[in-house]
Amino acid sequence: MNNKLNYDFFHRDALTVARELAGKTLARRLPDGTITRIRITETEAYCGEEDKGCHASKGRTPRTELLYGKAGIIYIYLCYGMHWLMNVITGEEGHPEGVLLRAGEGYTGPAKLTKAIRADKRFNGLSICDNKEIWIEDDGKRFEIITAPRVGIDYAGEEWKNKPWRFIIK
Repeated sequence: MNNKLNYDFFHRDALTVARELAGKTLARRLPDGTITRIRITETEAYCGEEDKGCHASKGRTPRTELLYGKAGIIYIYLCYGMHWLMNVITGEEGHPEGVLLRAGEGYTGPAKLTKAIRADKRFNGLSICDNKEIWIEDDGKRFEIITAPRVGIDYAGEEWKNKPWRFIIK
């Protein structure tokens, strides 16, 4: 049986949630009623204003306001002006952190994963916990998790881009 992840799952630090999200299943009810399920194979953690790779590293802005909000909220942003990338907010309100859904079975890269489930800016700010269109499930399967440096954040500097905060199912 698939158990839908709830607020308590996301109301923990980004590193814990990122590790545990790897291997879970992203579910999306499409407009025709069919449900697409994709196993999350890779995640990345972003851990607050001190994390130079995190969008909130420069503080609160209209773009980053959601990062300071309630755990379990979807944060979708446009990358390179053409690709939607999906994150889920984690931790305590007021401390900006979240987890990027980086890849899924059959979808190598966060833009391909987001496109596969047909998610875009309409989902920005919605709860992934209390949602009938998109949610994350635990089907009980467990995987060995390996870590690696985060990808695509060279601007953050050597220290921050090389943190092993990418979690990949083996």
